[in-house]
Amino acid sequence: MFFYKIQIAYDGTRFKGWQSQNHVATISNTMENSFRSIFNQEVSILGASRTDSGVHALCQFASVKTGFFLESDRLMNAWNNNLPDDIVIRSLEICDKEFNPFKNVLEKIYFYDFSLERPLPFNNRYVLYYYWAIDIAKLETCLKLFIGQHDFQSYTTDCREKNTVRTINDISLIYIPELKIYRITVIGKSFLHHMIRRIVGACLYVASKPELEPAYLIKILEEKNPNQALPNAPAKGLMLYKITYL
Repeated sequence: MFFYKIQIAYDGTRFKGWQSQNHVATISNTMENSFRSIFNQEVSILGASRTDSGVHALCQFASVKTGFFLESDRLMNAWNNNLPDDIVIRSLEICDKEFNPFKNVLEKIYFYDFSLERPLPFNNRYVLYYYWAIDIAKLETCLKLFIGQHDFQSYTTDCREKNTVRTINDISLIYIPELKIYRITVIGKSFLHHMIRRIVGACLYVASKPELEPAYLIKILEEKNPNQALPNAPAKGLMLYKITYL
């Protein structure tokens, strides 16, 4: 067997997430089908992050296992030429069989982009248009509440994880004037299903409601109730920006 490490970028709009599923288009099964159609060889792809349906990635890492060998540049070029326009392999290199994209992750960086005015057509697929007025200072306060180690059971969906404790290293908010968007950056080693989107959705909601205080989010956190009714931010605004390894 031969082993490769790849870095992929994709627009997740039309895909049902990263993970292979029967009868629907996902990133990994689209890539596996493409590989088979070119080389007539089986391939197994394991991604570092199981991004949800509609979520984008600029830097997703994956391991590739196959019985087929071709020099890295030739393999990447041939594979890229057979992939749809919304998936591109940014780098591909031979690695040893011990490489596992889940192991030795130092941190993952996600962006969530939203706008308080209608986005430009070029950004519409990647930016949430938030219709309601928001207290930006209050939003920053809300987001900062989630920094550190917490049990995020109330901020996940359909979680099969036995341990719902996670650590968020940092959350920040900036405004990008040339794009007229706000960008929330979330940094941590690992995240639960829908965790970032539920945090962002909840914070936007509280920041748009004068009658609600940021402390309400902590109350929800402490209840450890995944069925709480705060909104889940749409997938379109979320992007896996970077993964770094030890």
